[in-house]
Amino acid sequence: MTVWFVIAVPVVVMLFALGMERVENRLRHVSVRGEDVEEFLEQARPDEVRALYGHGIGRALELFRLRRVSGRATKLKSRRVRG
Repeated sequence: MTVWFVIAVPVVVMLFALGMERVENRLRHVSVRGEDVEEFLEQARPDEVRALYGHGIGRALELFRLRRVSGRATKLKSRRVRG
């Protein structure tokens, strides 16, 4: 019985460490910069604030970035039409 315990504990610890490494890698890619949050709080629309409340900062920043990208695309289209 002791032999199984001596073999099982290191294996369980190694598996736990590998699992935590995967979680850490995912969290590293999901992290949000402070500048993004500041800009969001200064320029957010009501629907983006509702997304922040309901779904978290990730979804709210996604909506915010989509609005900014679509606004830039509209500006570029209007410049091309004029020019």
